[in-house]
Amino acid sequence: MSAIRLLVLGAVRQHGRAHGYQVRNDLEYWGAHEWSNTKPGSIYHALKQMAKQGVLHAHEVAPSAAGGPPRTEYEVTDAGREEYFRLLREALAAYDQKTDVLSAAIGFMVDLPREDVLGLLRERLAKLAGWRSSVTDYYTPEGGPEELGHIGEIMHMWVHSADAEAEWTRGLIARIEGGAYSFAGEGGEPFVGVLAEGQENPYA
Repeated sequence: MSAIRLLVLGAVRQHGRAHGYQVRNDLEYWGAHEWSNTKPGSIYHALKQMAKQGVLHAHEVAPSAAGGPPRTEYEVTDAGREEYFRLLREALAAYDQKTDVLSAAIGFMVDLPREDVLGLLRERLAKLAGWRSSVTDYYTPEGGPEELGHIGEIMHMWVHSADAEAEWTRGLIARIEGGAYSFAGEGGEPFVGVLAEGQENPYA
């Protein structure tokens, strides 16, 4: 899965309607240009491609009084909403996605009900345990990596990664079970992660 598709759909959805510069500004505000491949060119390309695919609807907006070409604003379609939630659920439950995809999913997880997120994260834990077991069928961590020569360091890294990912996931589950954050349908005050029109982006 590509993180940019989830990020762009989620960013447009948060605004209701957004032009390319707003999406770019939001993603830079979240630091996505540091932890993913969401560079300006890829954002504008994704917006145009997704409009062609019908997951976004492009609105031509009249040019500003200052002149310049018409600006295009984008809105998530019904098909786009369906894809957005599919990508979000898939990313939260997966154990083998790149870090940028998981990071994007964590950024949007509050768009789902709390119990759904908990279920998806528990599914992720189970998959991590299964992946770890598949490695330890061939490698015994207690014996140390040296028993397999330097190649054992590869399996040692995999097991260490699985353990670290599982520990982080259990911590997130505990925080969510403890009432952290405001999820869909709860009526609480959601965290605002978008910049208002004209608001300066301190991280741009």
